[in-house]
Amino acid sequence: MSQVFQLKKENMKLNLKIWRQNGPNDKGQMVSYPIDGIDGDMSFLEMMDLLNDQLIESGESPVAFDHDCREGICGMCSMYINGEAHGPDRGVTTCQLHMRKFSDGETIYIEPWRAKAFPVIKDLVVDRSAFDRIMASGGFVSVNTSGNTVDANAIPIPKDDADEAFEAATCIGCGACVATCKNASAMLFVSAKVSQLSLLPQGKIEAADRVLNMVRTMDEEGFGNCTNTGACEVECPKGISLENIARMNREYLKAAVTK
Repeated sequence: MSQVFQLKKENMKLNLKIWRQNGPNDKGQMVSYPIDGIDGDMSFLEMMDLLNDQLIESGESPVAFDHDCREGICGMCSMYINGEAHGPDRGVTTCQLHMRKFSDGETIYIEPWRAKAFPVIKDLVVDRSAFDRIMASGGFVSVNTSGNTVDANAIPIPKDDADEAFEAATCIGCGACVATCKNASAMLFVSAKVSQLSLLPQGKIEAADRVLNMVRTMDEEGFGNCTNTGACEVECPKGISLENIARMNREYLKAAVTK
């Protein structure tokens, strides 16, 4: 049996072109940074850490970027790399992207999420609090879940519904769907949050108010409309399905007619 071995990439030299912007009102520009000594097993954020160490040592301002868990869970990392949200790999966040996906001597373009509803705070950091306001408008249940808890199996839930709710709940709210969409639509994010609750008995009581309020808030925040291009599903690090958007549209139509 033949085997294909990939040579380990070590000591790569790269040319980074990074968006630098001092604040929301600053014009901003792309700035070039040559960097070498990059190991293919580094994560993309580790490479950015190395760059920032070098910038600090030379008396320059480090590049501001969001990060937290570095395990693909928190949804904080948000870089638009070579024209793709989270970079060229699939099913991963920026913190899970490894430098072996790039070639020695390559030029890498690094930008923040681009959307009216995600204004740049500094460099690669954007304000995603619009997502928080959408969640506050309806992304919750009023069922008592503490103090007087019941057994998890007290309410039978069809296996298919439970599976679909779980899949929708894997959305980490990173905003890659918005950054990828040509309309800067947040439909994939909102529909995932609507789906994970509307599929379960605990979420059905407020289902109509939830979908109406969350869609209204989404529109008020300045997100664009969905035109079913499908780029959001392709770039989503958790593979959230477009079926959630279809489900939310059905929920919205039903709520608009009955409320």
